[in-house]
Formats: sequence, structure tokens, C-alpha cells
Amino acid sequence: MALDDATTALLTQLAESGAKPLHEMTPAEARGLTAALGEMYGPGPDMERAEDRTAPATDGHPIPLRVLVPSASPRGVIVYFHGGGWVIGALPEFETLGRAMAEQTECAVVLVDYRMAPENRYPAAVEDSWAALQWVDAHLEEIAGARVPLVVAGDSAGGNLAAIMSIRARDAGGPAISQQVLVYPVTNCEMDNETYLDPANQLLLSRESMIWFWNLYAPDPAHREHPDASPARAADHAGLPPAVVLTAEHDVLRQEGEAYAETLRAAGVAVESRRFEGQMHAFFTMVNVLPGSAAGLEYVAEQVRRQLAALPA
Repeated sequence: MALDDATTALLTQLAESGAKPLHEMTPAEARGLTAALGEMYGPGPDMERAEDRTAPATDGHPIPLRVLVPSASPRGVIVYFHGGGWVIGALPEFETLGRAMAEQTECAVVLVDYRMAPENRYPAAVEDSWAALQWVDAHLEEIAGARVPLVVAGDSAGGNLAAIMSIRARDAGGPAISQQVLVYPVTNCEMDNETYLDPANQLLLSRESMIWFWNLYAPDPAHREHPDASPARAADHAGLPPAVVLTAEHDVLRQEGEAYAETLRAAGVAVESRRFEGQMHAFFTMVNVLPGSAAGLEYVAEQVRRQLAALPA
């Protein structure tokens, strides 16, 4: 299926602006591009409470968090790790998504501002994500007013971190995670599969830009193969939280995301997965810009609500 009209129009607009491909930019230039895109999303729904907090990392530096609470009694708390190849992305660019997700799931959403590469390479993002998850778990009652279920979620590199947090929490005996939501996640450092090589998938994200991201984040090939970078390479996937895996048809990451869903199923994990036809990488986060974003968010919210409703009171 071809890209939908809205995505084609957006790509045409970007091409006419003269914007360089990601892999030809400096990190600062790439961050400027995503900040400009973020300004297109609008303010998002009103919240009962929205506040900035910090979680302490193991080495003492503060990890900024944005806590979005949609009502007086949220059904759960979603810890959300944003995408951007571990190099780009900032809290303001994901607040509209976080607010929409909070409203539709009826959960509080905590956005995590983990450290970026190349200033802070692997495993800085992983360690910050782990510290933030533990902080949220320790403050669930403060955030939600009760000991509600905890969900991890993220898109792209954030989906990578959410998958890794699920494995870490299982291996550490907690925090107890009720669900993992993986939106076109990075799950493997292999970049020569079918969807990576398909010319139709070289769009906003391409094979060249993923090589650029990996080189900035984890330049040592040995680090890339560690399960804390490539969760598909974990020795065991049994006992992980139920998963929602969302992929995009025209995305270099599609094959590894769908393969990860099958790996989880084979290990006995309950998995709900859906490929969104006519969509490219990053469509999910483009709230109020691409209609596919609304459809993706509706799907995720439905799966989260269903999972929380099935849990014991």
C-alpha cells in the first residue's frame, strides 16, 4: 500500500524546505528539526495536574520528568520513553502526545527526559530510564492517589528502552510492570534485513539515518549486541509483561518490531500487534498533523484500557 496522502504531503513540504536528510545533519541540526516539527502539534488536552519533577540517577545527576495526570483517580501510570534514536527529542516535543495518551487511556503519563548521545552514549539512556522507572514506582501513590498498575511505553528508541525496562524489571524482581507498549521499537542492531533495504522505506527515517543514530549512541559494535541495547538478543523472553507492538508499513524498523512480537509470543508472552498500513516511521507521535497518529493512539489506548480492566482490583 502506498503512503497515505497526509504523509506524502508532509514529506513534500519537508523536501521543499530544503531540509537535509538526518544522517547529513549534526545532532544540533537534527534537534532543531524535531523541535520545529513539535511546534506543529498544538497544546494537547487539559490535565487535572501537570508538573515537572526529577528523579535521581545512580550517579546523582537529576533526570527531568513531566507528570501528566488527567483526573483525580487515574487507572494506571504510564512511564513513557520518547523516540529520537537516543540522540534527538525533548519533553516539549512529546507533551501533546503524552496529554492525548493520558486522556484516552485514563492513566497518568510520566515523560522521561533521559540523557542524549553523543554527549552521553550507551548505556546512559538505559541507566536513566531504569532510575526513572524505579522513582515512578516508588511514587505511584503520590502520582495517582493509589497503588495503580504500572505500564512502560515508548516509540522507536523509546520503544527500545521500554522493552529493556521490561526485561530489567523481570530480572530484578520488580518494579511490577502490567504492560509494555512498543511503538515501532528498535529491538536489534542488525540493519540488513528486508525492510531496512527496501527503497520504499527510506523516508523520514532511513537505513542511513539509523546507521547515524547507532554510531552516535553505541559506536562500539560489541555494545550494540548487548541485550541492554538490542533486547531481541536477550537469552530469555519468558515471563515478560503482556505487550502491545505497533509497527508502520513503510518503516525500516518494521521487520525487527514484528519479529520481536513473534519472539515474545513464542516465549509465552501475551501479545497484541498491528501493522499500520500506509504509514511511515514517526507517524504515531505526529499528533494533530497526521491522521494515522490518531488511529495509532486510539489503538494503543484501547489495548491499555483493556489490559487494565482485566487486572484484579
